[in-house]
Amino acid sequence: MGKIILGSSSPRRANILKKLNIDFEVIPSCYVEEHDQTDFSYNFVENLAYNKALDVAKRLKKESKNLLVVGADTIVVLKNKILEKPIDYEDAFNMLKKLSGNTHFVVTAVCVINSATLEFKTKSETTYVTFENLTEEQISDYIYQFKPYDKAGSYGIQELPDGFVKEVKGELDNVIGLPAKVMLELIDSF
Repeated sequence: MGKIILGSSSPRRANILKKLNIDFEVIPSCYVEEHDQTDFSYNFVENLAYNKALDVAKRLKKESKNLLVVGADTIVVLKNKILEKPIDYEDAFNMLKKLSGNTHFVVTAVCVINSATLEFKTKSETTYVTFENLTEEQISDYIYQFKPYDKAGSYGIQELPDGFVKEVKGELDNVIGLPAKVMLELIDSF
C-alpha cells in the first residue's frame, strides 16, 4: 500500500490512521457542505464523503499524482432525523437532552478515490449507541468541559465521561469518525 491521502482535517480520523500504522498525509477537503436535508439516507451521507474525497483527488490529479484519497462523513441520526454539529451551547444541550435515554445510530460513509483515474468506491458503516438517562447537570458539565461544537450530535464518544453511554453495538471507530475495517477494505480493493 502506497501513501494514502486523508482528505480531512479531523484529528480523530488522523489518530485512527496512526493507530493502523498507515503512511498518510493530510490534505483537507475544501468541499463546502451545503444542505438542508434533515431526513437520513445512506445516499446523502455517501455523497458527502464522495464530494469531500473528489475535491482533494482533483487537486492531486492536476499535479499528476497517483494516490488514494480517503474522504469520510459522519452523521448522527435519532428517529431518522440527522443531528448536525451544534451552533451554540443551547443547541448542544438540546441535542444531548434528546439523546438521553435513547438509542441513536451513527453512520460514517467512507469514499476512496484514485487521484489519477478518479475511480472511486464508497461504503458506509452503522453503529448503534444507547445513552443512559442523563441529568441536566451531566449534560451541562460535558458541554462546558469539552465544547463539542465541532461534532455531529454534540458529542465525541471517546471523551464522554462515565455514566453517559449504556451500550455500543458496532464498531467504535465508526462513531469516532472513520471505520477502520471499511476503509481498509476499500483501500485493498484498489
